[in-house]
Amino acid sequence: MPTLRQFQYLVAVADHQHFGRAAQAAGASQPTLSHQLRALESRLGVTLVERRTHGAELSPIGREIAERARRVLVQVKDIRDLAERASESLAGTLRFGVSPTLGPYLMPPVIAALHRAQPDLRFYMREGIPDLQAMELVKGAIDMLLGPLPIEGENLSIEPLFREPLILVAPPDHPLATQEKLSKADLYNAPVLSLDRRHHLHRDVAEQCHKHGMHLLQDYEGTSLDSVRQMVASGLGLAILPALYVRSELAHGGDVAQLQIEDWEASRSIGIAWRTGAGFADEYMAVAQRIAEEAKILLNTPVGPEH
Repeated sequence: MPTLRQFQYLVAVADHQHFGRAAQAAGASQPTLSHQLRALESRLGVTLVERRTHGAELSPIGREIAERARRVLVQVKDIRDLAERASESLAGTLRFGVSPTLGPYLMPPVIAALHRAQPDLRFYMREGIPDLQAMELVKGAIDMLLGPLPIEGENLSIEPLFREPLILVAPPDHPLATQEKLSKADLYNAPVLSLDRRHHLHRDVAEQCHKHGMHLLQDYEGTSLDSVRQMVASGLGLAILPALYVRSELAHGGDVAQLQIEDWEASRSIGIAWRTGAGFADEYMAVAQRIAEEAKILLNTPVGPEH
């Protein structure tokens, strides 16, 4: 019968389309990987990998088998976690995916609290685009994913955690920043900057622009919240920023002004996900509750003067 190791090699080639890089990712030498894949092909009686001069590409049947093998490997990992859970609490390394618009401003106190409670637990944090990280979660590359909802993927348990307010900011010398009282009508046709469209926050900003008659600028898309804020400070337009970012970066003043709009209720929903059937599902839920509690504390902390 095929071995799990052979399946691991096949999945590595599917991911990297190169024998050398696949071998490195799988922790094997290239001759070993190549030999084991030929043995797998021999056992199955089909060609799985089409070998190229400068790479490797899976055959159609190879791609189908690799995807099924990937699911097998994920299930085996969850079985191992379940067995470990019978005798141990959550320990080792928890591979955590998180949105860059959220993680740096929420996770440090969460990780500190979890480390105090469980000293043997280590966090491996990976920031990335939420949609891409959802794919990594399904594939087993990470254990949990924290980010804006919706989180979409097969066989995922998804828990809503909290709603994070979205705050409108402007250059300090902008006419809106000099007015004491603002209504939604004052926002009509105001230019708004945002992150690139791969981020959920871009979609949230676009929704608020449509709702309030603001103009979402298409000729600039920031690579980070800091870059968006800096462009606002330079006078290019307004921005809608998450409250946890504002609290972290603007709590003691800054280069932009927070606008207080009458009946402004913009927010985004934050959730967490893990694979359905994961061995440490109960422990993951405890981590989720810790994150929700910390977010509640932080969001109730004043973020500085408003305009």
